[in-house]
Amino acid sequence: MKIEAVKLYENGFMSQALAFGGEGMDGVDPSVLYRSSLQNFLIDTGSEVILVDTGMPAEVPDAVPDEKTLIYMGNKIMNYVDALAALGYSPEQVTKILVTHKHADHTGELRNFPNAKIYASAEEAKADELKPYPNVVPVEFTDGPYANFEKSQKIADGIYFIEAKGHTTGNSIVIAEDEGLYYMMHGDVTYTDEALYANKLSVVFEDVAAARKTLDAVREFIAGHPTVYLSTHTPLGYENLEEKKVVDLRHAPESKPVGEILIKQASGKYICSICGYVYDPAENDGVAFEELPKDWKCPRCRQSRDKFNKA
Repeated sequence: MKIEAVKLYENGFMSQALAFGGEGMDGVDPSVLYRSSLQNFLIDTGSEVILVDTGMPAEVPDAVPDEKTLIYMGNKIMNYVDALAALGYSPEQVTKILVTHKHADHTGELRNFPNAKIYASAEEAKADELKPYPNVVPVEFTDGPYANFEKSQKIADGIYFIEAKGHTTGNSIVIAEDEGLYYMMHGDVTYTDEALYANKLSVVFEDVAAARKTLDAVREFIAGHPTVYLSTHTPLGYENLEEKKVVDLRHAPESKPVGEILIKQASGKYICSICGYVYDPAENDGVAFEELPKDWKCPRCRQSRDKFNKA
């Protein structure tokens, strides 16, 4: 088995307020920043090529961060299909896609894989982001428990799709077993590994109680299994993979500083940092984003205005 990171964005940042504030802001310092990026993952079993999520839609513009930005994934390296090609794979080789959840930075390029089966939890399979695809397989998690997780579905030898509700109501994680290690591709159970070690939820969830239950289960699993934690929104995702670094919850590694941020010119558009929705004044009767009511929410994921960045 070979696992690869499909690298899409780099040199971003996120605030501790976003990464740690899901159950309250006590002890949270919004001025603390962690590195951010965007990558998804590919599993090559030798007989199948399986994707875990498919990145942001190619047409989504880069964000333009400012002092209020909670998360900035960074500047785009390349589009998903090009990043896949850089690893030596074509869309025609992909047999299955495992969708951790519906947000656009995880489902954005599903349209390029009409011949692959798209696996998503039954709840996520009903989401607008997945409705256009007749090749979606709703997963009911009928294979019983996997370790301490209550519900799972075996996808292939050594590859398991696991119910992990909270971030979204149908959120899932993927675990691949290889040579005694457990590679956990978790979508957005945490936004950065520092939150895993600190046992903190992010502020982005559809069900906070379920999100807490999932993070507790993830930490329990990691405590009992040598786990390589493969995150989507921090370069630790691919760094852990490259080093085959096993999580030790008793000893949090020192965070690396955020690097130089490339700032581009703003266009007047705004992009939701959670689901990728682009607010374009030209498509909304010329109403500037700044003129929207304070209680306005993203029409796709229902997040508040503060989750939007300039584009």
